[in-house]
Amino acid sequence: MTGIVLAGLDGDRAWRLADYRRREGYKALTQILSEKITPDQVIAELKLSGLRGRGGAGFPTGLKWSFMPKDYSGDKYLVCNSDEGEPGTFKDRDILRYNPHAVIEGMIIAAYAMGARVGYNYIHGEIWSAYERFEEALEEARAAGLLGDDILGSGFGFQLHAHHGYGAYICGEETALLESIEGKKGQPRFKPPFPASYGLFGKPTTINNTETFASVPYIIRHGGQHFLELGKPNNGGTKVFSVSGHVSRPGNYEIPLGTPFKKLLEMAGGMRDGRKLKACIPGGSSMPVLPGEVMMETDMDYDSLAKAGSALGSGAVIIMNDTVCMVRALRRLSYFYYEESCGQCTPCREGTGWLYRVVHRIESGQGRPEDLDLLLSVSDNIQGRTICALGDAAALPVKSFIKHFRDEFQYHIDHRKCLVGGGA
Repeated sequence: MTGIVLAGLDGDRAWRLADYRRREGYKALTQILSEKITPDQVIAELKLSGLRGRGGAGFPTGLKWSFMPKDYSGDKYLVCNSDEGEPGTFKDRDILRYNPHAVIEGMIIAAYAMGARVGYNYIHGEIWSAYERFEEALEEARAAGLLGDDILGSGFGFQLHAHHGYGAYICGEETALLESIEGKKGQPRFKPPFPASYGLFGKPTTINNTETFASVPYIIRHGGQHFLELGKPNNGGTKVFSVSGHVSRPGNYEIPLGTPFKKLLEMAGGMRDGRKLKACIPGGSSMPVLPGEVMMETDMDYDSLAKAGSALGSGAVIIMNDTVCMVRALRRLSYFYYEESCGQCTPCREGTGWLYRVVHRIESGQGRPEDLDLLLSVSDNIQGRTICALGDAAALPVKSFIKHFRDEFQYHIDHRKCLVGGGA
């Protein structure tokens, strides 16, 4: 294991610079600067590692870094997306709380590889204690000469700042996040141009997730091949999964990619009260739900979950037992996306309201025979028709819930009451 999250090992006492250095902290950065490892060599190691973005999209990190223009003579920026707002996801806040210097070192290495001189960590404003701790870690790094104009006497300089959001889900979208840092309303930008060519303040910018940056020092210390072999081809390394819901021990669990879901469920203490696993959302609330019997035969990696009909997403594993009313669960999710739509795109602004109102109608016993087809039609008219992925995030749960649990929705419509009689 890479030890990205140390909550279970060292608790709240081992997050400072001295503690991090005892865990080989900043060894990777020192090695790069002292041995004059080139930026191209760093990026090549990242490509070899198979590290994919841990924020949701799963894009290959080394490839993303290579998009930053090399010959650009002006300012280039690096941004960490710590705006963790996906329901069910709580890994990044623990990384910031228990291992902030891993993120800082990873960002310094990334800045060196891409020639960026200034970086920002955009932290979700509702985890204020994590923001304050990251600020303290930055001060420690500056005092030790690990940040500034001449890092460790190498001639390479990098300035890193923390920037807090205000709890808007839409600011987890990378271009809305850039707008927010610039002091504007957090709304997604049209793409192209992409941030690599026109990002923060109109300059080339690379954005990665908290866990992604925290994985970088380990890769440099131990080699890309070693990290790749921790997982499986195209799914290199380990991944932190946030397990919540009806399990005995909810929490963050770091496991090799490709680990069977059964093993992860066992690590989380199994199903609470011995109930049956009914459904699981394996990658955060915006990913398609899967029936329990499908999940029990699935491995936890990008390709296996895609083959099963869902996606790894942010790694938030939401467990639901056989007492859950799937109609009520979807109503909660639909309300969230309705409330969090920024309103910029008509299909999302209007469509998310339609989805919530129709699901609410079904759940409250007022469903109509045509409602299920209506929900699928509205979802199709949202999906793929918006500037950012929030529209898809609202539509995919609706389509998957109806696909796998249509009988429950139909029962609500036909009998005007719940099939299971439980609660989400």
